[in-house]
Amino acid sequence: MSTTTVLRLRDMRLLLIGQGLSWVGDAFNPIALSVAVVLGGGGARELGTILAAGVVARLVCTLFGGVWADRLSPHRIMVAADSVRAVAALGMAVAFALGNPPVALLAALAAVASGAGAFFFPAFVSLRPLVVPAEERQSANAVVSFLQSAAQIAGPVLAGVVVAGLGPVVGFGINAASFVWSAVCVSLVRARADRRAERRSMWAETGEGLAEIRAHTWLWTGLVAAGFFHIATGILVVLVEVTAVRDLGGAHALGLITAAQGVGGILGGALAMRVQPRRTLLWAFVALGIFPLFPLAFAWPGTLLGILALALVANVGMMFFAVGWDTALQDGIPHDRLARVVSWDILISFVALPVGNVLAGSVGEAFSTTTVMAVIAVWMLVAGCAPLLARSTRAFTRGGAGAGVAGPEPAAASEDVSPQPSAATAAS
Repeated sequence: MSTTTVLRLRDMRLLLIGQGLSWVGDAFNPIALSVAVVLGGGGARELGTILAAGVVARLVCTLFGGVWADRLSPHRIMVAADSVRAVAALGMAVAFALGNPPVALLAALAAVASGAGAFFFPAFVSLRPLVVPAEERQSANAVVSFLQSAAQIAGPVLAGVVVAGLGPVVGFGINAASFVWSAVCVSLVRARADRRAERRSMWAETGEGLAEIRAHTWLWTGLVAAGFFHIATGILVVLVEVTAVRDLGGAHALGLITAAQGVGGILGGALAMRVQPRRTLLWAFVALGIFPLFPLAFAWPGTLLGILALALVANVGMMFFAVGWDTALQDGIPHDRLARVVSWDILISFVALPVGNVLAGSVGEAFSTTTVMAVIAVWMLVAGCAPLLARSTRAFTRGGAGAGVAGPEPAAASEDVSPQPSAATAAS
């Protein structure tokens, strides 16, 4: 199992090339939107309305995105979603190029883009097992995480420079072009999944995803824990920003903390490429247990240098966990239900985070930052490690669940051609 082997796979290279530039392009939209709205005379109310429209659309579309990714070949959903997002981003560019567009139009475009994004990610997770041999899944997931972390560092820096120098319209245009590039790359992927012969109602198929979650103790305990963990994360995100700006040196300190987290993510992805324990979930949740060091750093030592160091270490653990969790889903869930399970996973996190955001103001005013951060650290440690109480979590072995789809033949991985899918995953 090696990163080199994964990079030899034609289809995987196409996904990485397409998504790498698309993730960089993603950074242009929020920066261009904020600048364009403010320069157009708007403020927090207008920007908040536009962002809220995107949140609602993603909330509504997430479960449906999983259903359609399971109904059709995942690559078709990805191409369609990227195409829709490209049109929405181009619409933003044209709207601002022509003048000062109404908030309703911008909110509608944001909703379209976010709704399409809700279809994209479950399909992306579902497609990877079709283009990578089963024994190489963790390496592939690690490479994806490594690249995404790198893009999340480089993207905002590049976007800030471009939007500041050339204006938000150019920023929206670059975002649109990145979606077109991603769609082209995905359309060239040869691996395909069979469409299911029998279809039921949308709600019935959504329920099948939930039933699949209930059938696996390691899965439902992990998702319940994720809900509690993300509530704490929602509080943490707000307090980190406030504390950095108020007590640690302003925007400069916040930028350094964000950069340290990004570097930690890169190192975590690199670690997951090299260290691939057979007991996937056991060591994934152990690694997640490192993350509470980040909020704890605000309680002690409380210095910027200490926070930066522990932010880096914490995100190494977080990224190692994320790679292990994705690999477990791909190994342990039948492929024809994988996207629906992923969509439930996304929905739980998506709902829990804003709950924490809302609570942050109240707890931040009622208690000192030191106290709140210490409690968050304990909360995250308990929530993050609780799934280890389930025997099925500790015993889960990579490739051992037998439920996931078989990947392409390992022999194909050494050739510079697209791996041929098995009969079970033949092109639709």
